[in-house]
Amino acid sequence: MRKKMSDNQEISQKLLAWYQEYGRDLPWRVKGRAHPNPYVILVSEFMLQQTTVKTVIPYFKRFMERFPTIESLAKATQEEVYTMWQGLGYYTRARSLHKTAQIVVNEYGGKFPQRKAEVLKLKGIGEYTVASFLALAYNQPETVIDGNVMRIISRLYHLTQPLDEIKETIREKAIKLTDRENAADYASAIMDLGAMICTPKNPQCLLCPLKDVCQSKDKADLEQIPIRRKLGKKEKHGSVYLIQNSEGEYLLRKRTEPGLLTGLYEFPWKDEGKIWENAEDSGKTVTHIFTHIKLTLCIYKIKSDKPLWPDSFFVPKDRLSDYPLSTLMKKVMSKESNE
Repeated sequence: MRKKMSDNQEISQKLLAWYQEYGRDLPWRVKGRAHPNPYVILVSEFMLQQTTVKTVIPYFKRFMERFPTIESLAKATQEEVYTMWQGLGYYTRARSLHKTAQIVVNEYGGKFPQRKAEVLKLKGIGEYTVASFLALAYNQPETVIDGNVMRIISRLYHLTQPLDEIKETIREKAIKLTDRENAADYASAIMDLGAMICTPKNPQCLLCPLKDVCQSKDKADLEQIPIRRKLGKKEKHGSVYLIQNSEGEYLLRKRTEPGLLTGLYEFPWKDEGKIWENAEDSGKTVTHIFTHIKLTLCIYKIKSDKPLWPDSFFVPKDRLSDYPLSTLMKKVMSKESNE
């Protein structure tokens, strides 16, 4: 006699069947099994942290053309990695990916560890990334939980308490739904469901494979689930200095201070404080949103044939693109170019 499937298994099977027919074709994905190259999964997972799939795809393709193997990435300089990462932001991810490649090559002979405890020791890998990596690269029955999954589970079971109060409940339910034999496909399927169907606004309930079991379908509060407590971004202000010599070259420096922008090149800038002498206010500002900070910089101009910053140097305008600049600095240069 065939064993009857549990409710959780039925939900998982519906989701997997939908994924096989409608799941996205992505350059780092294969359907029906784990990806044969864990390095591909590693790169995609680092790039997808806090960045949309649509944004990542062209960067991923260029990055893999430049660094097709983990050995090629491990041998690269940090500056080479930054250059290929330009525009993706959150450069700590690039540093961590580079360091992880070096660890895998130097300490594991180029073979990825497959035990969760060992993978977590790699640079820049936390609970979400380790679960996703082991599921997608090795089909291990790890439960991937991100914003998409939390939204789907909250709506599926009509969980209306604030999200920070029910994270453990969501985790327990998500674990029960995870298909243990098809972990790679299941992880991709639930991500796609959140990205394509169960979206934050205007969810496509009529197309959802789980519409018959979703407890929030047709309820007035559907789009408000999950309930999130909004945290305002801290606002900071400062000044950035475009320093040009008599040849029209711009002063650059390599940032050595610890933080998100370490190792990138920049125009000298600082948080709120006294403005440098002889600095001319351009009347322009740039604003950039970091994870928890909204930063606004006033742009000042200075004429000087001497570097005004330790370890700084002048660069012709048409050579600035040779140096990995942060998105913030590219915004500054864009304002300068649009005079």
